Amino acid sequence: MKKKIVLDGLRSVARMGETAVIAAKAGIKYAKDRPSNAKLMRETFEDLGSTYIKLGQFIASTPSLFPREYVEEFQGCLDQTPTLAFDYILKVLEEEFAGRRLDEIFASIDEQPLASASIAQVHAARLVSGENVVIKVQKPGVDTILNTDLNVLHVVTKLLEKAVPKVKFASLADIVEEIKVRMVREVDFIEEAQNLDDFVQYLNLTQNQKATAPKVYHQYSTRRVLTMERFYGVPLTDFEVVKRVSNDPSQVLITAMNTWFGSLMLCKSFHADLHAGNLMLLEDGRVGFIDFGIVGQLNPEVWTASMAFMDALQQTNYPLMAQNMLKMGMTADQVDVNVLAQDLERLFGGVILADPQQVLNTNPADLNDIMLDMVAVGERHGIRFPRDFALLFKQMLYFDRFMRVLAPYTDIYADQRLQMVQTLDPNVLLKQ
Repeated sequence: MKKKIVLDGLRSVARMGETAVIAAKAGIKYAKDRPSNAKLMRETFEDLGSTYIKLGQFIASTPSLFPREYVEEFQGCLDQTPTLAFDYILKVLEEEFAGRRLDEIFASIDEQPLASASIAQVHAARLVSGENVVIKVQKPGVDTILNTDLNVLHVVTKLLEKAVPKVKFASLADIVEEIKVRMVREVDFIEEAQNLDDFVQYLNLTQNQKATAPKVYHQYSTRRVLTMERFYGVPLTDFEVVKRVSNDPSQVLITAMNTWFGSLMLCKSFHADLHAGNLMLLEDGRVGFIDFGIVGQLNPEVWTASMAFMDALQQTNYPLMAQNMLKMGMTADQVDVNVLAQDLERLFGGVILADPQQVLNTNPADLNDIMLDMVAVGERHGIRFPRDFALLFKQMLYFDRFMRVLAPYTDIYADQRLQMVQTLDPNVLLKQ
């Protein structure tokens, strides 16, 4: 125990030194090359590693708090890192399963990882009982680095406040607290296991046999190790394979969307990082949902207002759009709904011209611009959107992009198979 405390202390000191060196290099680069503040910040965050990469991703998904140039720049903040030597992974496993021999749990573990990100590395394995599994192993020192970084985050944000006056740090304490909560949750694999259990329970409750999520082996899972059922299939990023193995690629995505929309209301949290790499078409034709490390929580009022907003958009009912913006947003100001409606009409009227449906069928970059413009309109009226609304909107961008590739002639949000508003009735939930 004492040894661990000493090691953690040394890691904290080393981390602060590393942070200072990288920050100094960024200062030199700025003085020499004069890159944009947003670009320099993104590159510096990527050099600083896991905590700051997650912070960058937070900025990218929170247009209600950060200026457009920062939101757009951090869209490219990637979480892929070089693989870690297998010896380090074994060391973590031995620490987490202390008192037990690894060969009593795993018959074999593949040394070559399936994936590697800033926080964890994923390896294929086989249990002694014969099941094929994947093990998600937290990289050594991540916990210490995270805590050290979070302790200096207040200092970083103060510097940002001075360097970037346009960044709204009026609610600094709230922002930092939310970042802390979300990051701490992401490195707690017990919580991720609970998210998986919750989703599987929802699938069972609704008798959904067209989608699935990995079974968690709780007896072989800890805060730093997550052992799950291994899925066999192709990710939805492999568009050509999906088109070859599925008679109706659009149906694959419709099934995924119907399942996800149902989870918004029936799960404690929703999958907030459902890019195509986290969706699989399994060998048996089911859609597999994986990686529940990043989740959102959308209260019923915000969800209802969000769906009503989208419906009002399709009807070009701008007063109704304004009313629902107020319901999903947060404001202490008295807002003139008529003036807000006029602003929305100017925004969307110029975008969609005579066909409002186009706003839901345009390319993701355009949709992201629309989201940012809508946020800007809200800000002029004192409205700040909850972050989970931005996560919801981002997910709809992902779905739009997938459908455009998998089924380019399908009008995704006009498709009668799509059930955006779900009920407990499984026949309604899975109606296609």
